[in-house]
Amino acid sequence: MKIISLTLSSAMLSLTLMNPVLAADYDLVINGGRVMDPETNYDAVANVGIKDGKIAKITSKQIKGKETIDAKGMVVAPGFIDTHFHFQKPVGYSLGLRDGLTSSMDFEMGCAGSYIADWYKAREGVTGANYGCAVSHEFARAMVIDGSKGDYLLDGPIAALETRKKTGWSVTRPTLEQGNKILEEIDKGLQAGAVGIGSTVGYMRAGVSSREMFEVQKVGARYGRATGSHTRYTLGNDTTENNGAQELVANALALDAPAIVLHFNNPGWRLAHQMISNLQEQGHNIWGEIYPYAAGSTPINAEFLAPKSWVDDLGNRYEDTMLDPVTGEFYTLETYKATVKSEPTRPIVVFKMPEEDQAKWLTLKGVTMASDATAAMPYDAPWDYPLEKLGGSHPRTAGARGATIRLGRENNIPMMQLMSILSYNAAKHLGDTGLKFMQERGRMQKGMVADIVVFDPELFKDNSTYQQGAIPSTGMKAVIVNGQVTVRDDALLPVFAGQPIRFEPEAKPRFEPISLEGWNKTFSTGMPSDFTGAFPKDGGK
Repeated sequence: MKIISLTLSSAMLSLTLMNPVLAADYDLVINGGRVMDPETNYDAVANVGIKDGKIAKITSKQIKGKETIDAKGMVVAPGFIDTHFHFQKPVGYSLGLRDGLTSSMDFEMGCAGSYIADWYKAREGVTGANYGCAVSHEFARAMVIDGSKGDYLLDGPIAALETRKKTGWSVTRPTLEQGNKILEEIDKGLQAGAVGIGSTVGYMRAGVSSREMFEVQKVGARYGRATGSHTRYTLGNDTTENNGAQELVANALALDAPAIVLHFNNPGWRLAHQMISNLQEQGHNIWGEIYPYAAGSTPINAEFLAPKSWVDDLGNRYEDTMLDPVTGEFYTLETYKATVKSEPTRPIVVFKMPEEDQAKWLTLKGVTMASDATAAMPYDAPWDYPLEKLGGSHPRTAGARGATIRLGRENNIPMMQLMSILSYNAAKHLGDTGLKFMQERGRMQKGMVADIVVFDPELFKDNSTYQQGAIPSTGMKAVIVNGQVTVRDDALLPVFAGQPIRFEPEAKPRFEPISLEGWNKTFSTGMPSDFTGAFPKDGGK
């Protein structure tokens, strides 16, 4: 018996040496695709082995997995990352996933600070894409000035549909006491792990002083986290747009803090990009976003769309520039005024830039493509709601990534450039803020988390339009989130592998209230106590 046993053992050992892959070595294998890593510029046909949610092997040799994706003729790249995705609801994630989105964050509107912990908790185990949120400057103002409160604030960015029915948040100069409460509310969100601060100062031009914006960014600077801003004069002209970006950037430099110039693809964009690029070359963690659409989207009561700004100052006509995405009709001055009165937060589409600029923005070095995805209706639909039945959205919500690849294809933009702006650039900048989640993504490298897209470079495209904004993209072979296939052959799967994008919550706040005595002690040799430091005593009246 011993002789037979030894003989069998020797045979098994010999067979193992001849064929080391007797069984599947990996949970998932992606075979024969064009593997692209924007960090190292690796670009080769290879096989990718995924195990325990991470990339375990990239090789030209044959490998086997429990599950296999044939990627011949396909691009295999890091999953797409979006830092400006407002539609943080189940059906919103579904639209994003169909478009290759594996990590979604909102660095503009954000979520109220007191609700950040519960916002993350509500998405645990039930979300298809990775999810994250900044803490909201606007909601802090709405809570303190307008008394906004309620469970609707758990919806994060979409809560603006409710809070914006009031106007105090946008036009009121807070007192010093109110100002400190606003800053403390923002600090609560950062303490709870929010990825940074989102500020819609461009919607609050009358209410937010330059001092307030500086103090808001200072709250983020204490944590080393980025402030993303819809800058003060967006939408504006080629001077005012850049003045708004310069405010954000000057504050960031003074505070030695990261900053994101949100959607700067507006008048003056060449100067904005040059300024940001020069600062990056100097080592500053400041970057900008673009999206490949000549039109934007916003609630109709946005301050910059009022006749004094939009018509008198900027020379626009509602009949040429303001579209209702539900009815497909352009507004007139009369219908604009009537809708502002009857439905002040109704989403509209605003045409603002030449169409030929769309592809130009995609060639810019070092930017990120961030969709500024807005909610479609019904926004609280389940994840498997028929996407073609959604309405009232800008096409960038469903198709920003498909549009990026399509425009790149039509304009001969290098694929590696597109992969950089769709994934790696955002991961690099956010990783440099200390966000470990992003240090492990945006790259096709051994040891990185397996957030991966597999798509046909000739067929992947957007299908959404200004009239039908929620038609999903097509041409996506597979979307993999944390090692699990979530989309296969353009079909959503009931897989909820999304993980939270956040910093570790902290036991203590870092908030430091502003005081007259503190300012005088730091910046003067002795001053009368009538200087408020940040906010006027009378609220600016």
